[in-house]
Parts: sequence; structure tokens; C-alpha cells
Amino acid sequence: MPFELRTARLVLRSWRPQDEGPFAVMNADAEVMEFFPAALDPSQSDALVERFRLTERIHGFCPWAAERRDTGAFIGFVGLAPLPDDLPCSPGTEVGWRLARDGWGHGFATEGATAVLAHAFGEMGFDEIVSMTAARNVRSRRVMERVGMHCDPRDDFAHPRIADGDDLKPHVLYRLTVGDWAAARAAGG
Repeated sequence: MPFELRTARLVLRSWRPQDEGPFAVMNADAEVMEFFPAALDPSQSDALVERFRLTERIHGFCPWAAERRDTGAFIGFVGLAPLPDDLPCSPGTEVGWRLARDGWGHGFATEGATAVLAHAFGEMGFDEIVSMTAARNVRSRRVMERVGMHCDPRDDFAHPRIADGDDLKPHVLYRLTVGDWAAARAAGG
């Protein structure tokens, strides 16, 4: 059964074949991929979608395709992913997002991540969710903070798959526990 999670303005759902073209365009955009080692060519982008589909089959979650409810337009992804084994914060589960530029500045990442966290802590029963990004990615860090995640500098790390000397290598890790999530909701946050 395909997954679907609705928010006021978004539908987060399982990937469809028609998502692959716009996703490839998005992944080729140097601005969208600013905080990744390189933009993706179409075959790399398609392979990433296949990896997401496999993750969903195995774990019941993935970085889900995101579309606008008002237009039906694909705008990127928001969802969950298991942390790769080579990261110092592994094992764990990450909430993440990547949106096309025309989806920036509208609060879609925050809205989607908030819904994903509610689903993760509610229906899925997770105890903790993390998020990470290059230390200089201020926009994503703001989203992490808006959804209630906290960063402890002791958790910062050098990403093992990014070359030494690359300014993307220093990464920050944000965490949110189910207890902190519930307390923030009870307080009206």
C-alpha cells in the first residue's frame, strides 16, 4: 500500500515514476545541491529514487516525495532515512528534506518535517530522530531549530565521505527525543 501523509499544504507520499524527471532537474541544480559534494546527473538521481523505494520497502519509511496540495506539483522530498553505518551518530533515523528552489521560503520544509516527526513519534514509535547538515547550511539548521531539534557541539563530526579540506566536511547533528517532542506539544509548541 503506498504511503501518504497530508499536511495543510503538502502531500508526502511514496515515489511515482512521474517524479523522476522533476527530481533529476532539481538534483542537477547547483543551488539546490550547494551543500552536497556535487550535483547529480539523471542516472544518479534515478538511482537515488530507487534507493528511496528500497528503503521504504525494507523499513516502512523513506524520504517521501513531496507535492503541493494546491497544484499537485512535485517539489522535492521530506521524510525519514536510516543513518548510514559509517557515520559516528549511527545507528539512528534521520529526518531530512530537499526542495526545488521554487519551494524555498514558503515554510514547506518546516511543515513537512513537523508532520514527519509527529508520524515518527506517534504511529511509528521512535524514541529519537536526528538531522544533520553541513555546518554552514544555515537554512536547514533553521528548519531543524523551528521543529524543536537541538544541537550539542559535542555531536558535531567530520563527514567521512567528504574530502578533507572541503568546507562541507564539518557537519552538525541535531536531535529530538519523543519526550522533548511531547513536552513541546503539551506547552503549545
